[in-house]
Amino acid sequence: MGYSTQSFSCLCLLLCFVCIQAQDLQTYIVQLHPHGATRTPFSSKQQWHFSFLAKAVSSGEQDSSSRLLYSYHSAMEGFAARLTEDEVELLRECKDVLSIRAERRLEVQTTYSYKFLGLSPTREGAWLKSGFGRGAIIGVLDTGVWPESPSFDDHGMPPAPQKWRGICQGGQDFNSSSCNRKLIGARFFRKGHRVASMTSSPDAVEEYVSPRDSHGHGTHTASTAGGATVPLAGVLRNGAGEARGMAPGGHIAIYKVCWFSGCYSSDILAAMDVAIRDGVDILSLSLGGFPIPLYDDTIAIGSFRAMEHGISVICAAGNNGPIQSSVANGAPWIATIGASTLDRRFPASVQLGNGKFLYGESLYPGKKVPSSRKSLEIVYIRDKDKGSEFCLRGTLSKAQVRGKMVVCDRGVNGRAEKGQVVKEAGGAAMILANTAINLEEDSVDVHVLPATLIGFDESIQLQNYLNSTKRPTARFLFGGMVIGKSRAPAVAQFSSRGPSYTDPSILKPDLIAPGVNIIAAWPQNLGPSGLPEDSRRVNFTVMSGTSMACPHVSGIAALLHSAHPKWTPAAIRSALVTTADTADHLGKPIMDGDAPAKFFAAGAGQVNPGRAIDPGLIYDIQVDEYITHLCTIGYRNSEVFSITHRNVSCHDILQKNRGFSLNYPSISITFRKGMTRKMIKRRVTNVGNPNSTYSVDVVAPEGVKVRVKPRRLIFKHVNQSLSYRVWFISRKKIESKRMSFAEGQLTWLGVRNKATKVRSPISVTWASMK
Repeated sequence: MGYSTQSFSCLCLLLCFVCIQAQDLQTYIVQLHPHGATRTPFSSKQQWHFSFLAKAVSSGEQDSSSRLLYSYHSAMEGFAARLTEDEVELLRECKDVLSIRAERRLEVQTTYSYKFLGLSPTREGAWLKSGFGRGAIIGVLDTGVWPESPSFDDHGMPPAPQKWRGICQGGQDFNSSSCNRKLIGARFFRKGHRVASMTSSPDAVEEYVSPRDSHGHGTHTASTAGGATVPLAGVLRNGAGEARGMAPGGHIAIYKVCWFSGCYSSDILAAMDVAIRDGVDILSLSLGGFPIPLYDDTIAIGSFRAMEHGISVICAAGNNGPIQSSVANGAPWIATIGASTLDRRFPASVQLGNGKFLYGESLYPGKKVPSSRKSLEIVYIRDKDKGSEFCLRGTLSKAQVRGKMVVCDRGVNGRAEKGQVVKEAGGAAMILANTAINLEEDSVDVHVLPATLIGFDESIQLQNYLNSTKRPTARFLFGGMVIGKSRAPAVAQFSSRGPSYTDPSILKPDLIAPGVNIIAAWPQNLGPSGLPEDSRRVNFTVMSGTSMACPHVSGIAALLHSAHPKWTPAAIRSALVTTADTADHLGKPIMDGDAPAKFFAAGAGQVNPGRAIDPGLIYDIQVDEYITHLCTIGYRNSEVFSITHRNVSCHDILQKNRGFSLNYPSISITFRKGMTRKMIKRRVTNVGNPNSTYSVDVVAPEGVKVRVKPRRLIFKHVNQSLSYRVWFISRKKIESKRMSFAEGQLTWLGVRNKATKVRSPISVTWASMK
């Protein structure tokens, strides 16, 4: 149809528009008013979207519709298109255009972890109470799936729920028969990736143009969230055990949005748009970047729509730790997950020529390869101009490393890639040495040659030995797998930290979950190291990252949804947060390096599915309360509208809601200059026994007096809500130009049921600015 009869406010600009010179096209996401006045004449929303392109694109271009990549309807109203800068400026002036955002590229960020978290198929607990997640649908946005993996076997699974409206999208080496009753849907989204990668080098990695996983990351995360039971699972006979996802009875739907060049925001938003209509219950996103304002964040905007539809959105906090305020995906309607360690180790120590031992870890199957224990000469090649200390490609001379054990500093290139570089140069083995950046962080790999990772303290000892002798030697001692002999959980060094840049009034991350050395499903097109040169083939491999922590909580959220199908996403997150563990398995504080973990690293603590499924009380949040919260943190009406699609007056909302505080399960207080008192209100809902009484216990942050009223809550029936108030009085002077922090906690204790503890972390910040 033609668009000549449609009047646009930008028409005068377009009439003056002279045919533009050829410019570089870039992808932009154009957000439109969901009830725009210019929508009426068009038969479909897509035709409405085309009309904007027809008016903005040069008249010399015959088919402007070819510029359209996606039309969005559920996660957001609008479209993604290829535009020039001049065309973007024209569109900004058009009626019903709310905002235009440039494409953003994001990055992707288990045989034992379910046992570590206390999940048992025989003991009364979260699995039995939820039917192992029966009926829940987990949507995974990632790199796709390898459907033949035993983790996606559908033996004993019921058909997909009647509400399911998804499809099994065909493509390269993938058709409708690739799905089953476990893997009930699969789609792929590549338009944003394809146009962004047009200038890629000709030798770029080939990928499956389908939901099939070329990368491994998506297969790994999907199996962690909802993988089936697989006996005798391990990596080259290491870490063997029975593999299970967190919700082994749940269904999985795959949305492939990530490719070797990254994950593009237009593709991510398209997947969220479709997933909402498909009928998922949980959305799991193990991807992100550095934090940006919520009104510019497509994940935050799309997840708000999902939350309105009753979908819990679980996101990785990011791998940019321990940098302060690096936590991503910090919207208050998202559950933001940091990473923690397990008490499972894969010892591979180094015995030096002087008899001393350096502790290391590796998943190389050295215990089964006698030659890997041979004593070798050590070389450490340092050429700062070439980067040979990092074992970068092309920096190692065969004459220097042939038949030797090569020391490679961690950083710059991938850990496993360093081993491949050493192997190609003729090296026989590798010691991967942590630097001051990584300290004692111990992410292991399935190396392509005998190798081990040593911590920073051991690296210093190794350097001292190398400097003490002319011909240093060493051999490896591979110890297989050891469980239960180390403190855990602890916060992973790489896990991103708060306070939240996007919203400091909300404590992020929300909690932590296992994310270091997680063994889960792996595709058959890749070796266990993930390197293209690795010809070995396995069904499982090891990975580390908040990407691995996120699907643990996604699966546990599916268990809670199955057990409590009427709970809102806020209720599910509340149950996870208020029941989290603050102590490790030895009963001592969870550690972050050499010190007890702070809330900005661990959030409320380690997820505890057994307690989360029966939390006693929950902090629920209604959609309108999130809108009020956005107004309280200073967002303008237009910014609130971009996120929520609600046309509101923040001035009026603030007038009606003086002293408002979001009913979040954690508490974050900021004292600015001249402020000494603050009051917050919270509302709890009884989801436990009908006649329940709770008394409050407070550990006040240092420098703060805390008063709670009432100090006792008496519930008469289930789903009854009661409110309480908390006054915080600062006794500390604010230091100029410095922020300071303190921590405490508020816990509601069951009077009759002593085991019920509903704990809220308290974070207090003193900021010098007003």
